[in-house]
Amino acid sequence: MTFPLTRRGPRRGTGRLRGLWEASPLTYLALVAGLVLSIFPIYWMIVVATRTNDVVSDMPPPVLPGGSFGDNVGRLFDNPDAYFAKGLLNSAIVATCVTVSTVFFASLAGFAFAKLRFRGRNALLLTVVATMMVPVQMGIIPLYMIMVELGWQNRLQAVIVPFLVTGFGVFMMRQYADQAVPDELIEAARVDGCSTFGVYWRVVLPALRPAAGVLGLLTFMQTWNEFMWPLAVLSPDNPTVQLSINNLANAYFKDYTLMFAGTTVAILPLLAVFVVFGRQIIGGIMEGAVKA
Repeated sequence: MTFPLTRRGPRRGTGRLRGLWEASPLTYLALVAGLVLSIFPIYWMIVVATRTNDVVSDMPPPVLPGGSFGDNVGRLFDNPDAYFAKGLLNSAIVATCVTVSTVFFASLAGFAFAKLRFRGRNALLLTVVATMMVPVQMGIIPLYMIMVELGWQNRLQAVIVPFLVTGFGVFMMRQYADQAVPDELIEAARVDGCSTFGVYWRVVLPALRPAAGVLGLLTFMQTWNEFMWPLAVLSPDNPTVQLSINNLANAYFKDYTLMFAGTTVAILPLLAVFVVFGRQIIGGIMEGAVKA
């Protein structure tokens, strides 16, 4: 004797699960409100950067861009106190060097902590994680004393060398390598005659590419926006881009259109990096979420 199968139970369960993933109109409203609140300060900065100083304090304030952005940018690069062109170049050099170094050393250390067996591994990893608990402000004075002993004041290596690798980067790459790289793949590479560095370069690093893209973007943004340490160790005539904008803010007459034009130009490299590598970075985040 056969009995007909009923699907009432599965349908109810499926409907309940489907309801959990459906977005309500209130969700869309909250997302739109969050988007507007996030974009409006940037939009207002661009509006002021395209205007002249006589309309900055107008009430009601202007909400549409003007036609003075080119003139403001020209005055920005011609300003003798800002050193803006030099600041852009210095920031590009510093951010690129720190990003490449952080991705390389963090992925190498992450591979070692995740897949190599050696004495004291857990203690070393705990020490690396503990460095993330120390505020950056607490290390400025001893770090500055080291720069003085090395004679690196007002030199770019003073803002590059101390940040060649970070505890966050090592921990992030260790966690990803532990999940993304099977032990069998490493053993197969060793059977084929690969050295430890060969295993890292040919097997592990390609598997870590999504996480390396995310770490590279985060590191580039953080280094590009860094202000406190360059302010302590660099002089106003050899600035990063953030110090160049600070030089404009410290002038006797605060030209807000010039300051906002400088800020607008300063965020363009970050937008370019995100546009070029955004798809790979988002894909890496989603791939890590699926594997987790």
